[in-house]
Amino acid sequence: MNALTDELDLDLPHLTTAYKSGALTPTVLVERILELIASRGEDGVWITRVERDDLQARAKQLEALTDGERAALPLWGIPFSVKDCIDVAGLPTTSACPAFSYTPARHSPAVERLQAAGAILVGKTNMDQFATGLVGVRSPYGVARNPFDPAYIPGGSSSGAAVSVSAGLVSFALGTDTGGSGRVPAAFNNVVGLKPTPGLISGLGTVPACRSIETISIFALTVKDAVAVFDVVRAYDPQDPFSRRPTPAAHAVPNEFRFGVPARSSLDFFGDREAAVLFGSAVERLQALGGVKVDVDYAPFAETNDLLFKGPWLAERYGALRHIVEQKPGSLLPLTREILLGGRSISGVDVFAAQQRLNILKRQIGRLWNEIDVFVVPTTGTIYRVDEVEADPIALNARLGTYTNFVNLADLAAVAVPSGFRSDGLPVGITLIAPAFADHPVAQLGDRFHRASGLPLGARQLRPASFSSRSSTVEEVVT
Repeated sequence: MNALTDELDLDLPHLTTAYKSGALTPTVLVERILELIASRGEDGVWITRVERDDLQARAKQLEALTDGERAALPLWGIPFSVKDCIDVAGLPTTSACPAFSYTPARHSPAVERLQAAGAILVGKTNMDQFATGLVGVRSPYGVARNPFDPAYIPGGSSSGAAVSVSAGLVSFALGTDTGGSGRVPAAFNNVVGLKPTPGLISGLGTVPACRSIETISIFALTVKDAVAVFDVVRAYDPQDPFSRRPTPAAHAVPNEFRFGVPARSSLDFFGDREAAVLFGSAVERLQALGGVKVDVDYAPFAETNDLLFKGPWLAERYGALRHIVEQKPGSLLPLTREILLGGRSISGVDVFAAQQRLNILKRQIGRLWNEIDVFVVPTTGTIYRVDEVEADPIALNARLGTYTNFVNLADLAAVAVPSGFRSDGLPVGITLIAPAFADHPVAQLGDRFHRASGLPLGARQLRPASFSSRSSTVEEVVT
């Protein structure tokens, strides 16, 4: 890639400043992005991309606006990508299953709001088929290449979305999150993954996984960028039966805060000593920011995890996709079909029993907010190579959800934030979790934590001047 592309910094403040100074235009930006995409070859990130002529037409349309019109568009000229289970008018929605493909006539409400805010759609990204994994390798379109080491998984199911941000191809991306799909890839790609309270972003025009609990999520280079996008796409949708309005009395996270962490006996890094050390470093950083650590019993969270993929919510997945499972079974990857068929035999008795148990667990979790302001967990205990996951796809995938699966079932808000690097250069992250509708307070703390880390953004080693110069690596912690 040429020097011009190396200089391209896509976090929102830098990009906006470049536009205002005249150093960059949307037309030039589009060409640079296309050049970078071409230089990467078959990287497994994209399923469908917007044609060059259409991208240029969009850029010129934005450039033709008056200064006043541009100022009214909060995302003017900002490039983004969309996970391929979210509808974009005129582009196929495949959910990583070619036989399922259809071409919608209209955008999903979230994409529509982004377009209206002046953003530039670059394309639709690869994913685990029908969002049935946290690994990012379950796709007939290949594996989105982890930009830190292609031997390792990119995380899923929103794999291409996270890689597109980390690799500097777009400023932000829409993913989805049911059991961690908007957080696990964030950790493996050194980007932010904002998982909103379920119901705050319309789910219409999205291929369902577990419609009752899932949400569109946002990947970005910084927490502030993710929140800026969130503020554009969140809106009550009367056509969406799961849409909700935020409550006026949102949970607060004060400057001097109490943060819960799983008791040491509950923490499992699956033999990854470096990840354990880096999580300890993240806890110390939170304490340096004014936090008081509180050990928390992880049992209700762990039991809630089991309800999602070992319990009756599998029936919701099966019900949403029953037509293709039964009518075109050969069009599915064998593992996808196996996972979906797991919901076929679940009875109504099982569903109601699990719902009642979930309500009890949610009460137990709810009482914790009297003792803590935010709950902090490793986003994942470890990361695996592609060949390891292929050899043991079920068990290793399940491990990746140890600290993520419960969040939507328990109706919580979360933000996954980078926290450091292992000695082999692979990133790790933490997730900050708060009650429903506390999206902004928990994001504010996530932003403070991320800025204090001094970490580069994504995989291109860019570091905003507003971040501290201090970074976290396992060597630093050990020494």
